Amino acid sequence: MPIRTTATYIDIPYKAELQNSAATNSPNAGVFNYRPRRSLWRIWMRLSRYQRYLLLLIMIIIIALIYNLFGASSVVVSRSSGKAYDSYRRIEDRIERPDSYIKKAPRVEAAADIPPGSDLLVDESSLENKRLSAIRSACVHAWRGYKEFAWGHDHLLPISKKFDDWFGLGLTILDAIDTLFIMGLMDEYGEARNFVVEDLSFDKNRDVNFFETSIRVLGGLLGAHTVTKDKLFLEKARDIGNRLLPAFNSRSNIPFSDVNIGTGSAHGPNWAQDSTVSEVSSVQLEFRTLSRLTGDSIFEEKAFNVSKHLHHLPKENHLVPMFISTDTGRFGNDQTITLGARADSYYEYLLKQWIQTGKKIDFLKEDYLKAIQSVRDHLTRRSSPNGLLFVGELKNRRFSPKMDHLVCYLPGTLTLGHFEGGFPKWHLDMAIELIRTCVSMYSTTQTGLSPEIAHFNLAKNGEDDIIVKSNDAHNLLRPETVESLWYLHYFTRNETYRDWAWDIFQAFEEYAKIPSGGYTSIGNVLNKHFTRPRDKMESFFLGETLKYWYLIFASREIQDKFSPRAYIYNTEAHLLPIFNDA
Repeated sequence: MPIRTTATYIDIPYKAELQNSAATNSPNAGVFNYRPRRSLWRIWMRLSRYQRYLLLLIMIIIIALIYNLFGASSVVVSRSSGKAYDSYRRIEDRIERPDSYIKKAPRVEAAADIPPGSDLLVDESSLENKRLSAIRSACVHAWRGYKEFAWGHDHLLPISKKFDDWFGLGLTILDAIDTLFIMGLMDEYGEARNFVVEDLSFDKNRDVNFFETSIRVLGGLLGAHTVTKDKLFLEKARDIGNRLLPAFNSRSNIPFSDVNIGTGSAHGPNWAQDSTVSEVSSVQLEFRTLSRLTGDSIFEEKAFNVSKHLHHLPKENHLVPMFISTDTGRFGNDQTITLGARADSYYEYLLKQWIQTGKKIDFLKEDYLKAIQSVRDHLTRRSSPNGLLFVGELKNRRFSPKMDHLVCYLPGTLTLGHFEGGFPKWHLDMAIELIRTCVSMYSTTQTGLSPEIAHFNLAKNGEDDIIVKSNDAHNLLRPETVESLWYLHYFTRNETYRDWAWDIFQAFEEYAKIPSGGYTSIGNVLNKHFTRPRDKMESFFLGETLKYWYLIFASREIQDKFSPRAYIYNTEAHLLPIFNDA
């Protein structure tokens, strides 16, 4: 249908013609000579039939291109998604009551020192042989792209075949070492180890983010030592640990967000005065491990004092806000309560610290249980019309149906707490419902990939559960949903979780894989024809996402060797020891 344009038509003479008419002795002198402006309708009527059809076709093509390019300001993800909705219905069909399939995984001891190249590490004789091989191949593909175009730098830009440096420490290598070893990719592991021996130096005048360096660099080195028992990695971990300690030199002993690993100076972020609550409360696993393995208590003391300080601060229904002042040691003025960015791993580390220290520090357990109860009471809702359970946010005590993909770590944490902590059955029930929601965030988009942020429909007469705004439609290769699928599969042995993990893997293969090497984040999960690649492969894709995929499909023997009963996984998926004494 042609677009109709209405033109307002007013008969006003041209100024020059009016002047000429008044200046002559013409019988028409002083009389307006009308020269009406042509309307679009007159122009349209003068076109031939062929010209009209051609113009209409051009307009339709332009409108279609604009729609595909930019889409709407927000897109409802629903039954209208065609193939994606079929996958969503399969999720509905495969949900079972927890009691019908829970089979507790056997308790195992920590893995012994497994020699590199061991057949145990590369066993692919199980029923999932092809899937396991595909995941190992994906890791090799990601590693080779990084090696060819970004070696020694932090991140690969796979499309432009360049690199990006954040801290200049080779983050992708340090994040990937334990992944490569666990997968039995010993050639690639050898390349990573050689980098640590020959090229890794922390003696540089450079600011780094305290939290990210703790979980990726310190955590990566400690994880590599944990699974290989190679003292080289522990020596390097001690080096970076000492360089990070000045971050605690604030007036309140709450660590600054940034520290110069060369000069030892530390300061807050350039964009704010406060530190992030999740960042200051999510380094304790790493610093405790460093103290226990080196015999130097300073690391654990500095980090754990922060946990004790947070325990005594007043909270809103046992939940924490996003910021804390390094000057006063009190929470910031922002009243947003979320389990997403800037607060997420606070809750994760309450539970994991309690497990890591032999389940003997009571306040960690109590704070965790009270927080999860409050999450259920104040932050959870069900969407319309299909009743998806989701975790929203409180902004100045008003509920917002917004849920970050980051929140999808929670089903895994709840599962771990139920099986390892003996926490109530409703924790597991909640985990099972939340993972269904997280997987739906993938399966209901055209690409089969989750957006960074989803909003959930609360209207009673709504037709669709999930709404994705265009600014939130990007995917950064994040691991949280796959992480939770790992915990749920390991502890329940429900094969549905493997199937969902495989569906997600295939979507990444189709839309994020770059032929020349590596995988890219994308800007638009809603349009499979225009994904807007962002040209970046985050280090956590190798450190976390690929590792969790591999563990999900590995043989039972491999899973038990690297079991969450035998190790504690830090928030970057690096395996750390469990200590039986507080």
